[in-house]
Amino acid sequence: MIRFQQVCKQFGAQVILENVNFQVNPGEHIGIVGPNGAGKSTVFNLITGESSPDKGEVTIPPACRFGYVHQQLNAASVTMAVLEYVENAVPELLEIQAEIHTLETALHRAAQPGGAAEPDSSTSQSAQLRRLGELQTRFEHLDGYTIRNRAQQTLAGLGFPPDWSERPFRELSGGWQSRGELARVLLGQPDILLLDEPSNYLDVPAVEWLQQFLSEYKGTLLLISHDRFLLNSLTQATLEIANGLAERYAGNYDTYARDRVRRMDTRLAAQKNQDRKREQIERFIDRFRAKNTKASQVQSRIKQLEKMTEVDVPRKLVSPGRIRLRPPPHCGVEIVRLEQAGLTYNGDQWVLRGLDLSIGRGEKLALVGYNGLGKTTLLRMLAGNLPLSEGKRVPGHKVLIGYQSQDFAETMDPVSTVFGIVKAVASDCSDLEIRTLLGGFGFSGQAVEKPVSVLSGGEKIRLAFARLLVKPPNFLILDEPTTHLDIQAREALEKALQDYQGTLCMVSHDIDFIRSVATGIIAMTPPGVTRYAGGYDDYHRKMTEQQAASRRAANQAPSTPDDSTGDTTKAPSRKDLRRERAQARQAMQVQTRLLKKEVLQLEKQIGIYEAERDKIVQQLAGDPAQLDFAALSKRAKFIQEEIERYTHRWEKTATELESISGPDNPPPEN
Repeated sequence: MIRFQQVCKQFGAQVILENVNFQVNPGEHIGIVGPNGAGKSTVFNLITGESSPDKGEVTIPPACRFGYVHQQLNAASVTMAVLEYVENAVPELLEIQAEIHTLETALHRAAQPGGAAEPDSSTSQSAQLRRLGELQTRFEHLDGYTIRNRAQQTLAGLGFPPDWSERPFRELSGGWQSRGELARVLLGQPDILLLDEPSNYLDVPAVEWLQQFLSEYKGTLLLISHDRFLLNSLTQATLEIANGLAERYAGNYDTYARDRVRRMDTRLAAQKNQDRKREQIERFIDRFRAKNTKASQVQSRIKQLEKMTEVDVPRKLVSPGRIRLRPPPHCGVEIVRLEQAGLTYNGDQWVLRGLDLSIGRGEKLALVGYNGLGKTTLLRMLAGNLPLSEGKRVPGHKVLIGYQSQDFAETMDPVSTVFGIVKAVASDCSDLEIRTLLGGFGFSGQAVEKPVSVLSGGEKIRLAFARLLVKPPNFLILDEPTTHLDIQAREALEKALQDYQGTLCMVSHDIDFIRSVATGIIAMTPPGVTRYAGGYDDYHRKMTEQQAASRRAANQAPSTPDDSTGDTTKAPSRKDLRRERAQARQAMQVQTRLLKKEVLQLEKQIGIYEAERDKIVQQLAGDPAQLDFAALSKRAKFIQEEIERYTHRWEKTATELESISGPDNPPPEN
């Protein structure tokens, strides 16, 4: 159990944590959210002991193993290759291997002719053999014999090419070092796993793999993330760090976001009731304080005031401001077309080749795929920023491009003001026009005089968009627009792009962001580029169906006899084949009926729990004086956990049902 009791922490005059109390139980998966700079990483440093509280106490389970992936790494001292570095995730395995090698060497020498024979050699060898057996058992218990295979699988899941295994770890880029460190920590199977923005340098396939891996992790997980896909699919509770305080909520991020509003409304109502009651008591005291006949009643009211406990109302989070995109100018139906386009940087290694792609007006497309397959290159080809090595690019009629690269923040002068950044690219606009534009991006009044150096990540991206859109384009090209944004800023950008009336093509690793904005997917894989109609969920469903179809085809494919074995077994007759197919169909129908029955039962149970949850929410909105808040909150937490557990089972069962039924072989009717 991890417990914070009255913990305070500040850096200089800035208070980060103030009388913080919370606990994390063994095996819980907790999401930690809050604005950038609120103290989330400080909480991790206090847990690991890298930092100490100024006041209060942090209690950590004894002898537990931590796995902590920092946002900032120092890999300069690592001399090992990638695979070796990841394999060494469990120090105990290395110690056991070394001792096993020492014992095996000693036993081998003793067994050689002429080996040293001491008076107690038989006793010594027996002890060595016993110790060797113990070590081998422990090594097997720690999965030491499969460590290399598991390391390779983990690296592959996080997107490492197989031929990178022998690369020196310290020569990797910062993003790939972060992936390698994540692989090492995951392979170590710690008791408590602390992940600080693990998806920052991951592409969509790697995020999906990480989500699947962590969903099966049995230890305690604390996850700091701005990725709502990970928070919603992995966490059972949410800890909000904001304004120096920490408050725990049952459920994943979406549940937290709803419950925070409800909790604030309920407590504001309770606070108003308390203020009204306090005012009545104070009026009574002021009115009758001087009357001896009311002295006892006045004293009673004074004690009532002293015993009143202030209602704790969550402080409002700072709004990132709304992003308003102006209507784009009209353009042709086709925005851009690539014909047999290709690009190579050194003549023989092609990044992309033979690409035919057309983007139509009003489409909102997301590029997905592993890093290194050319997503950013394709964006630059579409924007016309890279000359093609072969093929041609055909721009549309009256198409105005707004291109924002990954390093947009670094392209702004840190000493320039918000107003100056936009004025520099819009010298033909009046000061009033620029101030009006900036107001639409959340910069009003004196905020336009802020220097870029003091802006938050969310403010920088709003300023970058203001600069980009001062002359509104009708084709937006965005490369990782959500990087370093907190959740509130991501949601503001998400809403703006949903409302945008132009054409959009973007690269993002934020699955929830893609899900909310994109109307089409361009998947980039080693075989080539494939377009999918519909949003991310449609794309993911089609990919799942294709994988299931491939598995079914592999399972049903007849084995080819090896002529070299001389096998002359008679081929099955048509009658035998028909009988086998009929038996297979019957078995599938039975399994389908069982799965459909389980799906219906799970849906019924989820409905029962949801109805009870809604009833409790209504009760919590009532008069706090009439409520057992602790009991209701405890029951609400249990119900939410059950809903998530049953929903997880439902998703797995429904996916299995869909995979065996398939579009060409629908399940039988009930």
